[in-house]
Amino acid sequence: MTYKAQLLDGMVIFAEVVNGGSFTQAAQTSGHSTSFISKTINKLEARLGVRLLHRTTRSLSLTPEGQVYFEQCQQIISDAEQAETILSGRQIEPQGMLRISCPTVFGLSRMQAVFAGFMDKYPEVNLELDLSDHKVDMIAEGFDVLIRASQHQEDSSLISRHILRSYSVTIASPAYLKKHGTPEVPEDLSKHKLLSYSNVAQAKMWQYSDKQNNLRTVHVKNRVLTNSSEMEVSLCLAGQGITRLPLFNLQNEIETGELIELFKEFQRPRVDVHILYPSRKHMSSKVRCFIDYVVASINADEQRQ
Repeated sequence: MTYKAQLLDGMVIFAEVVNGGSFTQAAQTSGHSTSFISKTINKLEARLGVRLLHRTTRSLSLTPEGQVYFEQCQQIISDAEQAETILSGRQIEPQGMLRISCPTVFGLSRMQAVFAGFMDKYPEVNLELDLSDHKVDMIAEGFDVLIRASQHQEDSSLISRHILRSYSVTIASPAYLKKHGTPEVPEDLSKHKLLSYSNVAQAKMWQYSDKQNNLRTVHVKNRVLTNSSEMEVSLCLAGQGITRLPLFNLQNEIETGELIELFKEFQRPRVDVHILYPSRKHMSSKVRCFIDYVVASINADEQRQ
């Protein structure tokens, strides 16, 4: 390892500037002058050979290189603070901002009480919740934790912890089936209007397994392709087509007869929900406590049902 005496110079000041949103705020927080803050950032950029911040008289923002550097700085600073806490013998109390990305419907249907309970238990942790169904780049977008539902984990660079097992169902409204007929086997879907979820690897290919585990692949033509599972449910209820969704995206529409499950003689495809986080050797206490709390809460909910 090459000795670099200036390796960490300016890192904490840079993080203060980004977190505070201005040189002035960073100066107030750190107790330095604004000119000192400005010179420190200039020296840091010169040493790194890249521009980290876009500056105007009214605002500043991170460059793409600055965003990557900032995310790494946050982890390094957090690890250093944790190390000092351990050495001083103090108990590590989770604190700071925790950025979480979670699918919209799953967040609203299963995670509201979990988030609230976690905030009660750890009052020093603030949550930034991104409820969306689009695919995110965890590191580039600065998330601490991702919650995702899928049949296959796509990013092998992330650590995955299982929290829930659900199953996918193919559904249609009674009005749609009355007007267009009921498909008896998956191959019949080629004659129907289909509503598909776009944030999957193969939105135009639906797979089914019969009771003997024989795989049947159907190439479908989508009437609607959307990144919103809420929209899929809404259009399906309105009789606009057949869709396929995990059960946790539904309330009790199948039980009430508002939607009809198709292909019951076939196996329901399994959909697993995982918490994903970077494969760092030293995980911050806020991330560790959140993961443990979610797993325990979801398990308790499943046992009560």
